[in-house]
Amino acid sequence: MKILRVLLLTTLVATGFCAHAKVILSSAFSDNMVLQQKTKAAIWGKAEPGKTVSITTTWSSKHYTAIAGADGKWKVMLATPSYGGPYDITVSDGEVITLKNILIGEVWICSGQSNMEFPVSGWSQVVNYQQELADAQYPNIRLLQVEHVVSTVPLDDAKITGGGWQPCTPQTVAQFSAVAYFFARNIYKKTGIPIGLIHSSWGGTIVEAWTSENTVKQLPDLAKAYDRMKTLTKEQSQALYNTESTAWQTNVIAKDGGYQNGVPVWAAPSIDTAGWKTVQLPGAWETSILPDFDGIVWFRKTITIPERWAGKSVQVSLGAIDDADITFLNGEKIGETNFYAAPRNYVIPAEKVKAGEFVLAVRAFDTGGDGGFTGKKGVMFIQSGTDRIQLDGAWQYKAAVDFKGFPSPVFNDGPNRPSVLYNGMINPFIQYAVKGAIWYQGEANTNRAQQYAELFPALINDWRRDWNNPKMPFYFVQLANFMPAIPQPMPSAWAELRDVQSVTLALPNTGMAVAIDIGEGADIHPKNKQEVGRRLALIALAKNYGQSDVYTGPVYKSSKIDGSAISIKLKHADGLNAKGGGALTGFALAGADQKFYWADAVIDGDKVTVSSPNVKNPVAVRYAWANNPVCNLVNGAGLPASPFRTDSWQYSTFGKK
Repeated sequence: MKILRVLLLTTLVATGFCAHAKVILSSAFSDNMVLQQKTKAAIWGKAEPGKTVSITTTWSSKHYTAIAGADGKWKVMLATPSYGGPYDITVSDGEVITLKNILIGEVWICSGQSNMEFPVSGWSQVVNYQQELADAQYPNIRLLQVEHVVSTVPLDDAKITGGGWQPCTPQTVAQFSAVAYFFARNIYKKTGIPIGLIHSSWGGTIVEAWTSENTVKQLPDLAKAYDRMKTLTKEQSQALYNTESTAWQTNVIAKDGGYQNGVPVWAAPSIDTAGWKTVQLPGAWETSILPDFDGIVWFRKTITIPERWAGKSVQVSLGAIDDADITFLNGEKIGETNFYAAPRNYVIPAEKVKAGEFVLAVRAFDTGGDGGFTGKKGVMFIQSGTDRIQLDGAWQYKAAVDFKGFPSPVFNDGPNRPSVLYNGMINPFIQYAVKGAIWYQGEANTNRAQQYAELFPALINDWRRDWNNPKMPFYFVQLANFMPAIPQPMPSAWAELRDVQSVTLALPNTGMAVAIDIGEGADIHPKNKQEVGRRLALIALAKNYGQSDVYTGPVYKSSKIDGSAISIKLKHADGLNAKGGGALTGFALAGADQKFYWADAVIDGDKVTVSSPNVKNPVAVRYAWANNPVCNLVNGAGLPASPFRTDSWQYSTFGKK
């Protein structure tokens, strides 16, 4: 009998359930779990249809029963006390399951994309990770790690790493969400309340993937993608993708000014390049000349082939080009590659090699990410035998097609489809009583800020409805600074999305941790997750745990035009100052022409007065409006001001006359 039970347990765990007998518990329940305090906490599972399931707890003498329905499902609602433990729960349909070492405390669901998924020490490491691991001895913080699952239908159960809940130790926290852990650690140190963390996130994912079908179906922008997700087989999806890709490529060529009637005119040796700009290569364009640009850019460089090379084959090396390229010599194609990481090595046949000046032209094509020449310095050259001429340095360039508003087709597969992550990784927990949610996501939606203004609040309301808690706290991280700092004000997709995140604070019981000062220009995954977790915890401690500490930096309240200056009034502005001393930075001013200039800013109590000699009749101020702004406004608690704007101009028009 003992061997049979072991085999049954192994089978049920492998299918996503925790069980010791005929009764099957949802994978949300195991030894070491945390249940939400002072509430009716659901516990549910499956049994033989019509079977009576009884439940007792060691924190109460009350006896609960439920009868499994025709589908075998049963559920009871346990009245939980104030925080404490450890306790046991016994579940029986005649054979007993005992869940041990259970704590009553506060449960938070933690979700988003890679910056929430970022581990203490795994595929990347936080600052000072070795000491953080050594210190991670918190048996009253419990961790539940949800594995990646995609589903086109809502699932009742999730797949859990390690078989269930784990107490926080150096071993269990290493691969766990760093933001979630530091959030819980700060709250636990201040309150002593046990904390349970349900971590369910997936890097690189879009907000609509985490939103339920009920909500997605009501959003017109997502209707087409939702219908595909629900109705198309994989074979149908592939056929549709092939058709759409062909049509899209045809449209792209039609929009590309570098081609005329199928002829690559921008690759020709003699064209007017007076309007072309200069860039130093190698280097990705997103981190230099064209932030936030996905599309097609042409590059040109005049090269001189020496007399000694005439009649000999010549190798052209360009390094990696993200994503794809077509390369020409004097208008004639010499190579083409469609993989972002592949080094470009093309050969000019000996019969084509003559002495003199030639134009090397590259049509670079990028649908997302860096874009352009991403190889290391020294890998760009032309060579005959062992004789080499470097191609690093100045090239001319001109953008041909901007894919913004003209997205490439997406194959109907994987996690970036409406509802598929909600179905597989959130729906299994909507019956589990939680205190609230923390969220770190948005990078995958940065080119769709206006749409995010609808999608993000919809997700928050969606989760509150499904958890049957319209007041459920929902705290999120505003996107950190990323990419190179810019010399002059210009449009920014990341700033636009941060603005939408700020506007979402209009929803009740929300809070936003500003991270505009702790990002890393060269890394979309900044390593100071301790401060991110602390700032999220400050919000929760103030709003939910009765702590009186300052929980946010300065926030825009109002503005007033005063002659040639604009006065900005701020909330949460006690002790307003420029971090590190010196002049305030990050402010830009514009007149009615919507052209912004860097501005001078002076603090006066809870106000900042902004002016610029370039703007005599100011209309609008923007602060920290860039992918990676240089900004330093903080309050007395050292918390940074949230980026803001005083205007309501349409996104991506800023900077145009």
